[in-house]
Amino acid sequence: MENKRESWGSNLGFIMAAVGSAVGLGNIWGFPYKMGKCGGFTFLIIYILLAVFVGMIIMVSELALGRKSGRGAVGAYQKVSKRFKWVGWLSIIAPFLIMSFYAVLGGYCFQYMSLNLAELGFGLSEIFGQNISGADTFNSMLGNQFGCAMFTFLFMIICMLIVKGGVSAGIEKFNKIGMPALFVMLIVVIIRALTLPNAVEGLKFMFVPGYAVKAGFIPEAPDVVSVLGTAGGQMFFSLSLAMGAMITYGSYLDKKENIVRNSGVIVFSDTLVALMAGLAVIPAAVANGINSGVPVGEIALGGPKLLFVTLQDVFSNMGASGPLFGVIFYLLVIIAAISSAISLMEAVGVYFMDKAETKGKTGMRTKVTLWVSAAILAEAIVVSIDGLGSNGVWIPFQNLLGKSNWNGTWLDFMDCWSEGIAMPLAAMLMSLMIGWELKPDYMLEEVHFGAASRVFDVFYKICIRFVVPVAMAFVLAGQLNEFFNNGSQTVHYVLAFVILAVFWIIAATGNKKTEK
Repeated sequence: MENKRESWGSNLGFIMAAVGSAVGLGNIWGFPYKMGKCGGFTFLIIYILLAVFVGMIIMVSELALGRKSGRGAVGAYQKVSKRFKWVGWLSIIAPFLIMSFYAVLGGYCFQYMSLNLAELGFGLSEIFGQNISGADTFNSMLGNQFGCAMFTFLFMIICMLIVKGGVSAGIEKFNKIGMPALFVMLIVVIIRALTLPNAVEGLKFMFVPGYAVKAGFIPEAPDVVSVLGTAGGQMFFSLSLAMGAMITYGSYLDKKENIVRNSGVIVFSDTLVALMAGLAVIPAAVANGINSGVPVGEIALGGPKLLFVTLQDVFSNMGASGPLFGVIFYLLVIIAAISSAISLMEAVGVYFMDKAETKGKTGMRTKVTLWVSAAILAEAIVVSIDGLGSNGVWIPFQNLLGKSNWNGTWLDFMDCWSEGIAMPLAAMLMSLMIGWELKPDYMLEEVHFGAASRVFDVFYKICIRFVVPVAMAFVLAGQLNEFFNNGSQTVHYVLAFVILAVFWIIAATGNKKTEK
């Protein structure tokens, strides 16, 4: 069926938008700190293998599913499957929940860029007698609930205006400017980071096997299965998979475009940016810690504090040039956050636009965008005033099940149900649906519209039927271990593989639904 929807102005515009969706906080913030806590090189190798054998396959599948159905995630699943038509809702829940903390972190970046800009132009440290650095500034920011809410609101307004502009005039136009600018700024920050004294220790941490443990950066090497779960969750978050974004973007894609080639470019570009982010962040963090006399084992590489405490310390210790590099860094993070956020908003909003279209209504983008933005802002305000748990806002089930990684803060709570559960589960079920209910050739027919290699067909069939489902079971178990760290790892692996087995049987005994 030909796509009658809005469409991309060019394939380059689609590539920039898709790369923009993939390149976000997951790359600039998530990749470095997860690589740090997982021992550096081991995490990198597992991440790259997952990107090739799992990420690439799911990327192709989601783009093809979107283009074949001409719908967003919910409509796409309902159109092609009998037994998995409900899975599309997981791909709507995930981006909606992710935006609750994405908008807040984007607001934090606006605050830190503003502080560095003010320091650069007016010398705040001379006026107030203190630098904008370290935990004191961060804690002060978290305690200012009104300020955090206002910067969250600012972030959402910018995203809303871009999405309201439409696919070509809004999303594509922003990414055509934003993505090249991000690459240039990232290169500038990398060059400065690598010129810091002791930056080579950070490079060894990243690229020398076993160095993280040997040098004392981490007490012991994490087990491979644990790293697999962390790397898998990071890959999905980073590539914008299983959150409806790529299905939605695929629904705007012209039939003549080569899905396999485009998917390869997107996965490669995203992985490259993630690695570049690691080069910008890890050597700088390690160098600053060593140069400041901090014991190697105590150098912070984790969580939001990596961006807003550790790296701000790096910029503050650079001297007169520090605020300039602070402005550049936080601006590039803002661009990355916006490019991903608009794809998540589009993935949620397209459900309502699709529904209106089936009723013969048109021109609903402005209205839908406003309502979706308002709903996201409401949940984001809750996350912002919680202040990463520092302000003690009540969290559901906290007293019932005990405080843990899944409900210690509102950010953790939202992250658990989106990245921890909805995304790996949706990816697992999609691979079973395509591999065993619909059969791979059903999706490859769509892939071949833009030309594809028969060698890729063999690779795709093996991966979508066997590699992806099993890998996703491990990732789901790893995410459960990460968020529900109650010592029940065996239970989590059993649960994940029971879910895999049950739905594998359901998919294998089902019949392909005939398209309407």
